[in-house]
Amino acid sequence: MNADSTTQATTPVQATSSPAVDTVAAEGAGFVEVKHSMMRKTIARRLTESKQTVPHFYLKANCRIDALLAVRAAINNTESQEKVSVNDLVIRAIALALIEVPDANVTWDERAMRKYDHVDIAVAVATPRGLVTPVVRNVQAKTIYQIAAEVKELAGRGREGKLKPEEYQGGSTSVSNLGMFGVEEFSAIINPPQSTIFAVGAGEQRVVPVDGSAQISTMMAVTMSVDHRAIDGSVGAQLLAAFKALIETPLRILE
Repeated sequence: MNADSTTQATTPVQATSSPAVDTVAAEGAGFVEVKHSMMRKTIARRLTESKQTVPHFYLKANCRIDALLAVRAAINNTESQEKVSVNDLVIRAIALALIEVPDANVTWDERAMRKYDHVDIAVAVATPRGLVTPVVRNVQAKTIYQIAAEVKELAGRGREGKLKPEEYQGGSTSVSNLGMFGVEEFSAIINPPQSTIFAVGAGEQRVVPVDGSAQISTMMAVTMSVDHRAIDGSVGAQLLAAFKALIETPLRILE
């Protein structure tokens, strides 16, 4: 069972729309050259800068999501017309975890650290032009239905190239979900000046030990990339533990 959404680094990148694809055929060479769009150049530049200048470290958790899937099914069986995805629940869980661990809700600047009292989360969206990252603002203050509607609306306009610049700028963290493609786990590149990014894999049934006996549970691997300049290992561990606890007790996500 997938969790709505190789060990290859990937990241959301803030970029603008690009012109139509321009290809040049090399006769007899067996390939065509596709000229780089402005968006692809921006993605390449930001990925390179991030990997070269941001000291990444990685933390991984395996989250049991059977209860989360049951809660999602119950939500979507109501009369509400707004369907909720696992990714919507993940986004809200990240926000609540950051409120619980405020030292991780930061962005890095050479002059000072910015510490936020609200949570803005960038959501990676694949488009024909490349990856865009619309930002959901004040996630901690929104219901799961509001988050689901906003993500759907932003993603739709992102795929159409209709996002305004202010809609894909900012945020203290990002979420990139490849579970829908069957990816078990991966690590992602941080989108500066953000300090973290959550890479979410597919939910898969596995045999796990529970109270001394074997039990089949649906597990979802989450790898968090962290900027070591802004967040120390112990703080990062607290954040991932808070996230895992919320995912595994999903009624708390709805509070």
